[in-house]
Amino acid sequence: MPSPALPFQAAGGAAAPALHRLLECLPAELCTQLERLRARLQGFGAVVVAYSGGVDSALVAAVAAEQLGEEALAVTGVSPALAPHLLQEARQQAAWMGIRHQELATAELQDPAYFRNPVNRCYACKKELHGVLAEQIAAGRSLQVVDGVNLDDLRDHRPGIEAAREHGVISPLAELGIDKAGVRQISRALGFPWWDKPAQPCLSSRFPYGEPITALRLERLARAEEWLHRRGVRELRVRVQGETARIEVPADQLDSFVTRLPRQELVDTFLGLGFTAVSLDLEGLVSGKLNRQLPGAAMGRG
Repeated sequence: MPSPALPFQAAGGAAAPALHRLLECLPAELCTQLERLRARLQGFGAVVVAYSGGVDSALVAAVAAEQLGEEALAVTGVSPALAPHLLQEARQQAAWMGIRHQELATAELQDPAYFRNPVNRCYACKKELHGVLAEQIAAGRSLQVVDGVNLDDLRDHRPGIEAAREHGVISPLAELGIDKAGVRQISRALGFPWWDKPAQPCLSSRFPYGEPITALRLERLARAEEWLHRRGVRELRVRVQGETARIEVPADQLDSFVTRLPRQELVDTFLGLGFTAVSLDLEGLVSGKLNRQLPGAAMGRG
């Protein structure tokens, strides 16, 4: 059954809420970028924000809600590749910022260009997401889809950006020269509780390119990471190769991880999930580590 069309307030609806006040000073350049972001989003009149719940898309969503009120809608694509706790966080953040939030089921796992896990897997993912969005946006409205791609993302291995561009998606953060550090600094100054939220890419990024991605493997991985999250490990990856799991935590947390977590319980839990072995990566967490196998060793999120 197709998802219902995205709901929008009729023209002349409720006024936008008050501006988010700065709770701490920002450098002049960031103040200027924030005002330009406000003006850019306000100028669209009505927007759909491709909203993952990450700090980048959350900033865009919050400012869109501030400027456009009911004419701003955050949409999250939901599939087994989205960790359940991240979906819950996205819901909570949307409620906090006061933006209307809708979840749309996506079916990228049915696409061989995705589940076979080629190096451009993210292209298939974003193509699916923005294709679903295009189908669901109410006909006859002049709506702009925006996302949270920032300036630093343009330097990463991010095939999904091309798919978004093909669907006419605009990335106001990147367009205005706002990088990741700027996103966090602006978010902190505006009092957003998630300003220092760790980057948490989709679960599919934990598998080496060429290893197939299935709903079952994603569910097992999600349960493994959730077990660690519940025990206070805030920033981590569980990399999966074949039937083995390799845990990554920041290098400065390796010693405390070993001494603080119950080793045998961890091993038993992972084996109980179906992994045949579990290890700790002594290099520590490195974003985009699996991209080392790419030509030129491009490092991106993952």
